[in-house]
Amino acid sequence: MAELNDKVRKIIVSAVNDYDMIEEGDKIMVCVSGGKDSTILLYLLEQMRQRSKINFTVEGVLLNQKQPGFRSEEYCRWMEEQGLKLTIIEKDTYSIVTEKVPAGKTYCSLCSRLRRGILYNHASEHGFTKMALGHHRDDINQTLLLNLFFAGKLSSMPPKLLTDDKRNVVIRPMSYVPESMLMELEQEMAFPTIPCNLCGSQDGMQRQKMKEMLRTMEKDIPNLANTMLNAQKNIRKSQLLDRDIWDFSQLIREPNNQ
Repeated sequence: MAELNDKVRKIIVSAVNDYDMIEEGDKIMVCVSGGKDSTILLYLLEQMRQRSKINFTVEGVLLNQKQPGFRSEEYCRWMEEQGLKLTIIEKDTYSIVTEKVPAGKTYCSLCSRLRRGILYNHASEHGFTKMALGHHRDDINQTLLLNLFFAGKLSSMPPKLLTDDKRNVVIRPMSYVPESMLMELEQEMAFPTIPCNLCGSQDGMQRQKMKEMLRTMEKDIPNLANTMLNAQKNIRKSQLLDRDIWDFSQLIREPNNQ
């Protein structure tokens, strides 16, 4: 396990350094869902903290949304055994989501907005300087396609983001990490998880469609996922159609320019 653990941690360090995610004195809140991605993120950020010359702290925060079947005892016990600090917030968003969302529709959009608001408030009120999310490379690529196909915009998940209300800085240290490596590390670590029974069992979600589409394309296009990620670092503003980022009216021909 040590070899894969170290490899994933080094990829995280690369992204953290590229985007200046962690600074001296940071108090980092890792938004933990109970799933593999955020659990591994908290675990490896703590390893980084212990090895780093930069002084910062790391704390996991888990939101209990009161959905049926939520059981955190075993998960919390594992966290304690690893020496990881975890705080649980209890807010009944489940009742709100099930009341507001029509039957047959997915809960994800409303659920995520409510969860995000609660976590943003907690981070601001408790003096956290950064909020770390467990999104990985494939999440970023899938979001790019979701926005392109369903929202009509070119955007994804930036590795570092200042929230609209300016209260929180969000970081995604696993932006470079392939999900396949996280799945393998999860199997090796064999830690308990808390399944999402609110939306994870619903069919027909658009993100799952993007995931399956990319998986199919990768069979014919080698290194597709990394190429897509690199494309998001390599923007050519003049090669798109957005008049807000490129002034097409000021393009002037220079016939004598050799």
